[in-house]
Amino acid sequence: MKNKTMKRTTTLWIIAFVITFATAYYQRTTGPTYPLAGTTQLSGKEIRYRLLRSSGGFTNAPVEIQVVDSTIQGVMEWKRFKTDDPWTRIQMKFANSRLMAELPNQPPAGKLQYRITLLQGESTALIPAVGPVVIRFKGDVPLFILIVHVIAMFGSMLLAVRAGLEYFNPNSNLQKLTYWTIGFFFVGGMVLGPIVQKYAFDAYWTGWPFGGDMTDNKTAVALLAWLAVAVALKKSKNPKAWALGAAVVMIVVYLIPHSVLGSELDYKAIDQQKAKSDTIQVR
Repeated sequence: MKNKTMKRTTTLWIIAFVITFATAYYQRTTGPTYPLAGTTQLSGKEIRYRLLRSSGGFTNAPVEIQVVDSTIQGVMEWKRFKTDDPWTRIQMKFANSRLMAELPNQPPAGKLQYRITLLQGESTALIPAVGPVVIRFKGDVPLFILIVHVIAMFGSMLLAVRAGLEYFNPNSNLQKLTYWTIGFFFVGGMVLGPIVQKYAFDAYWTGWPFGGDMTDNKTAVALLAWLAVAVALKKSKNPKAWALGAAVVMIVVYLIPHSVLGSELDYKAIDQQKAKSDTIQVR
């Protein structure tokens, strides 16, 4: 009987790990900040590209296209996102089998849109073919804080899934798993999350009721779901069902690509404020 219980427990942990790993991989490779990769054709040759959609720190964002032929030229155009700015054109430089240019660093949460035109003789290719790339800038987050934040977040995901799977375990250890889930998630999402966001985007919280940041909002929803499980442990006749439901909520939350509807600098508001300030100074 003891061996059967241990085997069931091990199996549930393996299932929880597989689900967590798959979810983490999905989130790592999707979303609006993951590099945009693809191919294009120029003079009958295939050219691969991988363009940044996120840049951290205080330096300009590099833009590079791998090309072997030095006769290929590149022109990058960029402008601030959601503005009527004219496009700024930059001639890309060829070196080390690459066409290279830089996008100017922006304030935290600032976004630029950019596109590249390749030319060789009479042939041209637009990268990407449909619409410009949007890149978001962020501040520099201390590596230690970021690592602990990531560990806590995906540790809480593993614990949440495992707690939900207690629904199928006759010898339940739901209470302990629930409290560990809440503890990991609170530290990762409600303590370190705002600290990371402050470093990256100069704001601790931009979700409800202060804004529509999806990352903040989905974090709050997941935490509330698990707090409901903690209450159900004492009040409900079937707390396992609550835990299973909260685990599903957690999975859905993590399947929403990271940074969707994330922090975004309002350039128009900044320009209006600057124009107003300049007018006052002239008076």
